[in-house]
Amino acid sequence: MTGGTWPNPVAASSPPPGVLRSAPSGSVLPLCLWSGPRNVSTALMYSFAQRADTRVVDEPLYAHYLRVSGSDHPGRADVLAAQENDGAKVVRDIVLGGCDRPVSFQKHMAHHLVELDRAFLRRTVNVLLVRDPAEVVLTLRHQIAQPTLRDVGIRTQAELLEELRAMGQEPPVLDAREVLADPEGVLRELCRRVALPFEPVMLSWPAGPRPFDGVWARHWYQNVHKSTGFDRWRPKTEPPPAELAALIEECRPWYAALLRQAIRARPEAAR
Repeated sequence: MTGGTWPNPVAASSPPPGVLRSAPSGSVLPLCLWSGPRNVSTALMYSFAQRADTRVVDEPLYAHYLRVSGSDHPGRADVLAAQENDGAKVVRDIVLGGCDRPVSFQKHMAHHLVELDRAFLRRTVNVLLVRDPAEVVLTLRHQIAQPTLRDVGIRTQAELLEELRAMGQEPPVLDAREVLADPEGVLRELCRRVALPFEPVMLSWPAGPRPFDGVWARHWYQNVHKSTGFDRWRPKTEPPPAELAALIEECRPWYAALLRQAIRARPEAAR
């Protein structure tokens, strides 16, 4: 990866990537994952961290979001103290900044894109990661007792997909269940779409915390720190709380629209 150009993401029905654009920082590929909370995004970050060509960044816009939104998340004060609070500076210095490796994989929450000029998204390769809202809410409520539509982030992701399409992009969409059903197949196709070679090392990692984890890890990453790879998907048996049923139903149309675009597990993969 020594060239200074990178392809835009391509649709699943398109031929292999061939439309090139200038890279924003020499030969660095800024690969932005726009996720919602509790969507196996940290596992995906750990997956990309196994690549020798990749440096990962954990939610660099989190402090900006907390400052602007006023949201009272676990560890709020620690996040605000640890990170740059000015989102424009984060975009300039981290999202579009230099990197000591060819790929800068950045895990973001889509709802962190508040009060920001989103023109920078024309200069990044963007991927969306979604999950069934019922599963999101069942786990998110352990960190945020009364989650809102903004906390789930699915509407922001649906709006972001349309914004990126208006910019001429067709960002790959991942669904957590499909990733967990067939990590190799889904990651192979994702890598194809963003013009990276798939590497088998992406399928496993050592258990434990990572030096690049955000300071909020102790509140959110307990399960992924126990993992050594992508856990098999298992249906939730716990019914959602009655008081959150309306929120789940409100999220479903946006999730359904995004799911229709998602990379699917291979038919032969065990479900």
